[in-house]
Amino acid sequence: MNNETLQASREWWSQKWLELLDSYRFKKRLERARNYSRQGNVLNIEFKGAKVLAKVQGSEPDPYKVSLAIDHFSEEEWGYVIETMSQRAIFAAKLLAGEMPQNIEEVFTANGLSLFPFTLSDVHSKCSCPDKANPCKHIGAVYYQLGDRFSEDPFVLFQLRGRTKEQIISDLRQLRGAKLEVTAPPTPEIKQPTQPSFSVNLGSFWEYQEPLESSLVVITPSGSETVLDVLGAIPLGKTEDDSLSITAGDVVTKSLDTVYKQVSQQAMLAAMNLGEG
Repeated sequence: MNNETLQASREWWSQKWLELLDSYRFKKRLERARNYSRQGNVLNIEFKGAKVLAKVQGSEPDPYKVSLAIDHFSEEEWGYVIETMSQRAIFAAKLLAGEMPQNIEEVFTANGLSLFPFTLSDVHSKCSCPDKANPCKHIGAVYYQLGDRFSEDPFVLFQLRGRTKEQIISDLRQLRGAKLEVTAPPTPEIKQPTQPSFSVNLGSFWEYQEPLESSLVVITPSGSETVLDVLGAIPLGKTEDDSLSITAGDVVTKSLDTVYKQVSQQAMLAAMNLGEG
């Protein structure tokens, strides 16, 4: 696999890290460093906090000791970064899935920080070899190895800035969980329907104490027999007008019938409190 193919296979964040090293003007030294990395001269790499410690086999029997570090962010600065990450759901989702978001640098620049070093002078490195140049081929080999580590685990880059993978995931989950609790609608309380209680007085159940609306009251003549019907014709003496078809008794009965109906209506109105008096 040639150098171009190898670079194309790396993740973008790993490639960005290596671009910093590739900007170094001593290309021959970089070529030797790249060969050291490929040939397995980097015996081991371990992290001690935010510092990288490595052993690189050179021309001497004993391997050289290499240390590498970049300035880590303070607790307050990381607090701002994590808060900004939690506000962007896509960032939180990708990081929790172990993937580096494409524009993750926006989170850091929004807080006046930079995830990647600007120049090689921002990377503090030492090697126990006699070469006075920095980076030497042993340090360069560790640079390349770290690029591969970044491809495997993007959280290694965060670790160099002072925050481990476990800390970032824990903080993100805590902040995301707190935001979900705040935005979640409260569960409505379901009230059981209450049965209305009635007090029934059977003695006055059929009584109605309020007057009826007068416009709704219609009094119709009774269809049943009246007392006049029961008494029958009124026997009066014959007069000179007996030759007429209407007798004196009929006249009196008709007059009494009119009076009876008027009295009945007044009595009914009085009973319903609609009459006068």
